[in-house]
Amino acid sequence: MLTERAKILISEHDLKSKIKEIANKISADYNGEEVLFVGILKGCIHFYSDLTREINLPLTMDFMAISSYGAGTSSSGEVKMLKDLDKSICGKNVIIVEDIIDSGNTLSYLKRLLSSRQPKSIKICTLLDKPSRRKVNLDPDYCCFTIPDEFVFGYGLDVDQKYRNLKDIYILAPEDYPKE
Repeated sequence: MLTERAKILISEHDLKSKIKEIANKISADYNGEEVLFVGILKGCIHFYSDLTREINLPLTMDFMAISSYGAGTSSSGEVKMLKDLDKSICGKNVIIVEDIIDSGNTLSYLKRLLSSRQPKSIKICTLLDKPSRRKVNLDPDYCCFTIPDEFVFGYGLDVDQKYRNLKDIYILAPEDYPKE
């Protein structure tokens, strides 16, 4: 099993604790205003679900599917939209919920795209941030964990579409990296 060769980077307990902390901050920042949470599929699903259940605000939910990765471990640089939002975001407070920010290319593209749709506000909330890999000037508004430049999986993050269901986040051993 892959998890036997990997090590836990962030435990389930630490994930839950930090997500609750971030949810409380978001709830305080928006002070009762309605917020649209836009989850970026597929990796955000566990984080998105846990985060929104802790939010103490009126909220609506939607999803987008955007990719700049193939089966490998690094961004292709080409952003593809696989699923757009179902409704207009004009005049709404929008929080983009992402599993991980790496190069920043995908979120930079997405933030520009959604900003052109005239929301009241737009912010980014990420579970994990790898600033050492950043290729564009992009900082999340809400970040649970800043992590080293390692390949991580579990809790929504995958290795070739597997292991998203794990409760902890693991560091993948280099010999187990997917082939580019």
